[in-house]
Amino acid sequence: MDERFTSASSTDARLDDDTLNFAHEMFELARGGDAARLGTLLAQGLPPNLRNHKGDSLLMLASYHGHIEAVRVLLAHKADPELRNNNGQTPIAGAAFKGDLPMIQLLLANGADVEGASPDGKTALMMAAMFNRTELVDFLIAHGARPDARDASGLTPLAAAKRMGAPDTLAQLEKISDL
Repeated sequence: MDERFTSASSTDARLDDDTLNFAHEMFELARGGDAARLGTLLAQGLPPNLRNHKGDSLLMLASYHGHIEAVRVLLAHKADPELRNNNGQTPIAGAAFKGDLPMIQLLLANGADVEGASPDGKTALMMAAMFNRTELVDFLIAHGARPDARDASGLTPLAAAKRMGAPDTLAQLEKISDL
């Protein structure tokens, strides 16, 4: 049992175990993309911004695992697309890492910040550039991502692509920087 929920009485301990088990089930529903069950539970009062011990929200887990319908349901119930986990990462950064353009489109359409950077300054555009995701680079720039943004170490998306050996996004960003 998670010690943060340990209690002196056995009744409280049982309740805490029940609560922990329920929360675990909710995170598994998000990871698994069970949009229908999440929708039912959200309508019954499940907090849409419920977070696990790592700070990952239901939305973060559903979006990272590519479950677009579950993300739609969570967003319809006012899940925050800008809610960061304990590492300061946003759902859009996770979607960029995974190369999931439809998820990025959905998150942006529902209020995600295209420039939302993690504490180290990495943006979704930097993630897309690093992992050679040209389609994402085009889309993010078209939606306001700054190709001249710098992370905490001073790297731009172009420099990040170069450092990671991402030839397609490197060429793509070099063309943009020449304009």
